[in-house]
Amino acid sequence: MTQATPVAGDNRTVVVKIGSSSLTDTSADGAAHGGIRLAAVEKLCSEAAELRAEGHSVVLVSSGAIAAGWAALGGGPRPSDPVVLQAVAAVGQHRLMRVYDDALGRRGLHVGQVLLAPLDFAHRQQYLHARQTLANLLQLGVVPVVNENDATSDDEIRFGDNDRLAALVAHLVAADLLVLLTDTAGLHSADPRTSAEASLIEEVVEVDHVLEAVAGGAGTVVGSGGMVSKLAAAKMASWSGVPTVIADAGRPGVLRAALDGEPGTGTVFRARGRRLPARKLWIAFALAPNGVLRVDDGARRALVEAEASLLPAGITGVEGRFAPDDAVEIIGPDGVVFAKGLARHSAELVSSWAGRRTSELPEGTAHEVVHRDDLVVLV
Repeated sequence: MTQATPVAGDNRTVVVKIGSSSLTDTSADGAAHGGIRLAAVEKLCSEAAELRAEGHSVVLVSSGAIAAGWAALGGGPRPSDPVVLQAVAAVGQHRLMRVYDDALGRRGLHVGQVLLAPLDFAHRQQYLHARQTLANLLQLGVVPVVNENDATSDDEIRFGDNDRLAALVAHLVAADLLVLLTDTAGLHSADPRTSAEASLIEEVVEVDHVLEAVAGGAGTVVGSGGMVSKLAAAKMASWSGVPTVIADAGRPGVLRAALDGEPGTGTVFRARGRRLPARKLWIAFALAPNGVLRVDDGARRALVEAEASLLPAGITGVEGRFAPDDAVEIIGPDGVVFAKGLARHSAELVSSWAGRRTSELPEGTAHEVVHRDDLVVLV
């Protein structure tokens, strides 16, 4: 592995995400018997305080509110009803923050709770407001602890897991590094839980379909992500110009090692040269597609090479049931998804317009099916 090159400058901003599997006491059946593991929080806060003492800014993205709330309510097998989980999160969020407040307070640091919702990234004014809030907290020397606003999030409009949220926060604060802490040493060539031949992949230059297949399925019962979501988050961060390290939360000095680019710390994902704007990052990686638009080669070239909007003339097929502003994938003649965007019209209307020239369409309505401002080329 080539050692990660430290970011130039003395003071860096690091976003650190830790998941429920690393924070909570659980058994094989998913029962959160002990709630938050205080030792895990102490370790994380101790390492974060060391970075703060050196002048670096640290943002923590922490799962654990639902696990903490369910333990407080008696524990047992975790419920699956989203409405119940929202209520449990309301019970657990302040308990989680109290643990962080105590741990960081003993080290002379103040904590700021920041609860974010997907719309904070989808709408520019809310995005700018969230960015300013975090910037002010960091300027005041506060350690922000970020979580999704689980208690009130719409189940249809949510991040899905804190890995993706952490990647979006890394973009929000223009982080120099994203560290995703988990219960394994990083991304492996196979599932280390089932294969003795699994080896650590120490460096990733580009996330592709082969690597996504290696990542496998979901993680623990108490977690919502797994390696798949961490890989997606690393890809999001890479596209926003932020390098990522996936590493073991239990490794001594893991934050210091990740920031220094110490070989073997975990899996390092290189940042792409071109930084994707926050809204397009959200469209590309955080929104689930509700449909598919198939296009001809001419439309594909126009979107990829000319950065044009998608017009009905180039559409050869429409799949799924989507409404205006829903996310859709765009597939070329080869059957490969090469772009994603927000549809301006419903699936029914787009189907009726497919293949028709602009002069053949009714006047008084926007003719773009996906406007270039709402479109992200993924190749």
